[in-house]
Amino acid sequence: MFAFSRFSRYFLEVARLGSLRKAAEALHVSASAIDRQILLAEAQFETALFERLPTGLRLTSAGELLLDDLRRWQKEHARTVERFDELRGLRRGHVAIAVIDALSEGLVAQTIAEVGVEFPRLTFDLRVVDNQHVREQVSASEVDFGLLLDPVEHAALEVRVLVDIPLGVAMPVDHPLAGEARLTMSRIMGYRQVMPAAPLIVHERAKVLYARHHMEGAHSIACNDIRMMRSLIRHGAGIGILSLLDVATDLEEGRLAFVPLHGRHVKPLVLALCVAPRRQLSRAAQLVMQRVIQAVDGLAQG
Repeated sequence: MFAFSRFSRYFLEVARLGSLRKAAEALHVSASAIDRQILLAEAQFETALFERLPTGLRLTSAGELLLDDLRRWQKEHARTVERFDELRGLRRGHVAIAVIDALSEGLVAQTIAEVGVEFPRLTFDLRVVDNQHVREQVSASEVDFGLLLDPVEHAALEVRVLVDIPLGVAMPVDHPLAGEARLTMSRIMGYRQVMPAAPLIVHERAKVLYARHHMEGAHSIACNDIRMMRSLIRHGAGIGILSLLDVATDLEEGRLAFVPLHGRHVKPLVLALCVAPRRQLSRAAQLVMQRVIQAVDGLAQG
């Protein structure tokens, strides 16, 4: 709960909803009470915070500045409450994490489940988004940390851990190539391909390899969704270049085989755990982050 002034709660709700009436309904107070608080603040600040329009209220430039400050103070307040809980030994806290779709099954979910059993008073906000949105949410401090592939240098990101994720060929468990220790592109040329399409991160890696062997488009299925690719491969539609991360759950459950690719032009994907620069993580966030790092390291080594 945001425990600063009554005005702050009123202001945030009006800014979110753009209406005194809607804010009053959400807060269970009268619209006139909210309006009085806003008018009083505007008199003290000697500037208008909202434009009064026929359709509702819209923030002025001064209102936008105040909104940014209040949101930042709200986040800091939540972290302070977590630190109070830690001092009391309650082991309570809230952790927000953004991850790419390839991590929506398997190691992250298993790690969160295990931590939740060990520390039942922890709460979590897990967001599965694309690579770009992980980057944006981490840099904006909307989450404690994020996991994304192939990070580019960015002033708004601090990379804590980098792990190489090998590329390989996913195939049905009874495929003739499933027993191989490693494969080259020349070995898979005679088989129908399920090719990763944009915007999948693995698409660019696969595109280069297929182009070098003049395999693009020939006897293939192009697909821009990892889940669909895995399903197609399981049902015998072909074999496909994917990362170990993409098929980790299927391998664990014995539903697919995966043979690493070998060759001069085969480059692994890079999985990065990132935080916002200078962000002070709560004890709960640090705990969860370390557990996730251990899980990711285990995947790469296994």
